[in-house]
Amino acid sequence: MKTKYYIIITLSILLLACAEKKEKSIPKKTEHPNVLVLAVDDLNTMIGGLDGPAKTPNIDRLISNGVVFSNAHCQAPLCGPSRASLMTGLRPSTTGIYGMVHDNNIRSGNPATKDIVMLPEYFKQNGYHTMGIGKLFHNHAPDGVFDESGGRVKGFGPYPPERFVWDGFGTSDRKKYGRTSTDWGAFPEADSLMPDHQSVDWAMERLNRKQDKPFFMGVGFLRVHVPLYVPQKWFDMYPLDSIETIPYRADDLNDVPPIALKINDLPMMPSTEWAIKSGEWPKIIQAYLACISFVDNEIGRLLNALENSEYADNTVIVLWSDHGYRLGEKGTFAKHALWDPATKTPLIFDAPNLPKGKIVDKPAELLSIYPTLLELCGLPAYERNEGKSLVPLMMGETEEEPSVAITTFGMKNHTIKSDRYRYIRYEDGGEELYDHKTDPNEFTNLARKPQYKEEIARLKEFLPKTNAHWDQNSSYTFQPYYVEQKARTNGTINRPVKVIGADH
Repeated sequence: MKTKYYIIITLSILLLACAEKKEKSIPKKTEHPNVLVLAVDDLNTMIGGLDGPAKTPNIDRLISNGVVFSNAHCQAPLCGPSRASLMTGLRPSTTGIYGMVHDNNIRSGNPATKDIVMLPEYFKQNGYHTMGIGKLFHNHAPDGVFDESGGRVKGFGPYPPERFVWDGFGTSDRKKYGRTSTDWGAFPEADSLMPDHQSVDWAMERLNRKQDKPFFMGVGFLRVHVPLYVPQKWFDMYPLDSIETIPYRADDLNDVPPIALKINDLPMMPSTEWAIKSGEWPKIIQAYLACISFVDNEIGRLLNALENSEYADNTVIVLWSDHGYRLGEKGTFAKHALWDPATKTPLIFDAPNLPKGKIVDKPAELLSIYPTLLELCGLPAYERNEGKSLVPLMMGETEEEPSVAITTFGMKNHTIKSDRYRYIRYEDGGEELYDHKTDPNEFTNLARKPQYKEEIARLKEFLPKTNAHWDQNSSYTFQPYYVEQKARTNGTINRPVKVIGADH
């Protein structure tokens, strides 16, 4: 009987010890969840989870676990001002950062940004350990923004000894236009030679560390930015005979204002007419899709590492791109426009307590990422944010005011995207209006039709009331219109801004 008693006691002690060990192995959830920011350069909405042709199982996994905004738009269709807006929480029209700006100059001499708290800094001030690698701001990040910085590889390489197809100048006057990095082809041989792969390695190593406090980690991917170079295996996923080109009309720009043609004057880029005649159009799209799948695979490596870490159940994930990308729409292959394919970008949130697999079709802005992350992480709102939190929309709450997304490209050039319409207003009063219900490709400008007068008047109410002059440290010398606009509106010379890796 005593033997049986001792066996029961021994088993009880062992069970208690195992329970205690198991309890200790389960990480305690912090009061504020961790944050993982995934920034993908030049990614449009061709991802599989938005019914696009790209094979993106890992981005689709994020969508199935969270909420995707199918109608999200950038604040500027150009990397420098878009990322400066997202990270400061201020519109380009508020700051005057309409062109490229070195990360360390975002605050310099600018009354709107001189004392702004940038997104990673806000988390640092609220007890987070901040980490970042790759392209998050335009270059990488301002000095001191992250507790741990992995930096960023210069440029958008690796590069082959010679370009494959496109020389970067096209038909441009080399004295007036910049040179684009645009080119396409299979290179290098292995994923491990790509900077994005190395960035994920850096991030994975930190996910395996024991963190003493909640962390904010940003990982900025260089692809899908041109040149469209990734290893051959990603091209093999998209046989050329399976590629469908984008809807296009040769007369598409006949009904837009002259100023729109100035902004779209990009002779250093391949034109759609050239791509058709040369037979390169399917090859450019193939290369773009290959780059998307490469980045998706790298995102998958990082998500797997997170899922296998102790932070799997207590991390907010957001994926965004700085703008969209045109693949033949409106006559060229570029962002650089206020039309839909240039402003539209994926925006995905995956967080504890958010709905799973939800698609929100309401217009949304990248400007809302800052306040949304604060609310998801239980941090106090930052009163300087000009965007609004998207948490109510994700949770299905009824909006008090209609959602619109505002994109700005240069001083006083704006577009308003509503549920149904896109309205564009240029600095000289030129206008465009497109009905996405009947014309999703924006082929027909309705702005001069009298029956749309009331709709235009309604949308004009959303135009920014503040239109700051160009920030002296921000410029865009890639294309003549913006050189002229800054000089004309500021009465100054548009000085070139040295940045790491031209964003073209």
